[in-house]
Amino acid sequence: MGVALAVSPWWWTAAIPLAAVGALGVWDLVQRRHSVLRNYPVLGHARFLLERIRPELQQYFVERNFDGRPFDRDIRSIVYERAKGTAAEEPFGTERDVYQTGYEYLVPSMAPRPVPEHPPRIRIGGPDCARPYDMALLNVSAMSFGSLSANAVLALNQGAAAGGFAHDTGEGGLSEYHLRPGGDLVWEIGTGYFGCRTRDGDFDPGEFTEKASAESVRCVSLKLSQGAKPGIGGVLPGAKVNAEIARVRDVPEGETVISPPYHQVFSTPRELVRFIARIRQLSGGKPAGFKLCPGSRRQFLAVCKAMIEEGTAPDFIIVDGAEGGTGAAPLEFADHVGTPLTEGLTTVHNALVGTGLRDRIRIGASGKIATGTDLVKRLIQGADYGNAARAMMFAVGCIQAQRCHTNTCPVGVTTQDPRRARALDVDDKATRVQRLQEATVTSALQIMASMGVTDPAQLRPHMLHRRVDPQTVRSYDVLYDWLSPGQLLVEPPADWAADWKAADPDHFTV
Repeated sequence: MGVALAVSPWWWTAAIPLAAVGALGVWDLVQRRHSVLRNYPVLGHARFLLERIRPELQQYFVERNFDGRPFDRDIRSIVYERAKGTAAEEPFGTERDVYQTGYEYLVPSMAPRPVPEHPPRIRIGGPDCARPYDMALLNVSAMSFGSLSANAVLALNQGAAAGGFAHDTGEGGLSEYHLRPGGDLVWEIGTGYFGCRTRDGDFDPGEFTEKASAESVRCVSLKLSQGAKPGIGGVLPGAKVNAEIARVRDVPEGETVISPPYHQVFSTPRELVRFIARIRQLSGGKPAGFKLCPGSRRQFLAVCKAMIEEGTAPDFIIVDGAEGGTGAAPLEFADHVGTPLTEGLTTVHNALVGTGLRDRIRIGASGKIATGTDLVKRLIQGADYGNAARAMMFAVGCIQAQRCHTNTCPVGVTTQDPRRARALDVDDKATRVQRLQEATVTSALQIMASMGVTDPAQLRPHMLHRRVDPQTVRSYDVLYDWLSPGQLLVEPPADWAADWKAADPDHFTV
């Protein structure tokens, strides 16, 4: 009896897990959902486990320093180091193949210039703007409260306030977390008109006027489309729509929020231009503009014609590239729909130059800007300033887990789960945001000085080269057409003539 009692606990300790494994095996054999488990009961679960942790294995153990996606290890490392204020230098030379087709490089000067003590700022505000704003060279791109946690928004805005740069709210409304730290804001209005919408989802001019009067709202922006998912609108899962988000967005609590793919406030290029003028007036004369991922050149030229005929224009246009980020999008859209930023920028810049409008409209660039090199390239391609989203997310702790749409972000950046969001320390991450912006702009100025220029306005297309095949290198002034001021109005070049002729300010003709 004594021996039996002594052995019994050991027997039961082993029997319970064996019984559980046996039960799992029986279930695997009879279930009909997974064929692999029917053929390989119990052992087949290893396949699903490895699939679940595949992104982490790929990121940390498989990919090389320079070929990861969306951001490689080198880029993530330089962002983290600059945000933390640590050294961001590398020894022993580049790991990139500089003879690979598509490799781009900036052209240094034999007569470098001193780096300016103070970064230049870009005046936003055309002749119809009563309250222009001086934009920094790099700013926080559009990310909504709801997509981001409250702590993430607070850290971004607090960092922007400390560094003197702008913070785009995204289309999710104007929350207290955007307003509390006092950083400069670009209030973005999307197709859902969140924060300034009527009960049936239309634009509410009264609510817009009231909120746009806030001192920290420096510019207002109408979102037409987003680079990672142009033409389909956005989705915020109901699990993320708590009482606070519902209040900010003027939507029902707990229900999935869908941004329509189109606007109700305009249906033609002319109506778009008139609405931009309207929100500028409603905001008290603050700079007003729009954001888009360019598609049809003909449609954008139609908007330019509408600007000319209406005698008014936006103060700025933000060009979002197809390589831009998003919390969630269909893979087909993220991979195959939309114009990459290089082509989008050159198209918008040249269209405005060719129609004589470029002097009154500033261009912002957004889409995978993370380093000083990225910023200088975009300035050469036609931008006046840049916006960064995912790089700023790295600064507040993002580890590229790519779970933004699941509400299970492991570092509290893209979640509304208070237990996860508390991991993000606002004061610490705000300092990192400020450091990243300052270091990136400083890097851009150092690069420009090495190229022999001290101001972005001195950058020219011939200063950026691309290898087009193993034996051939071309500069951007050869790779792309660059129109002269007013050229489309006088004698359109052959490549532009058909689109210019077909562009109709009263129709979005494809």
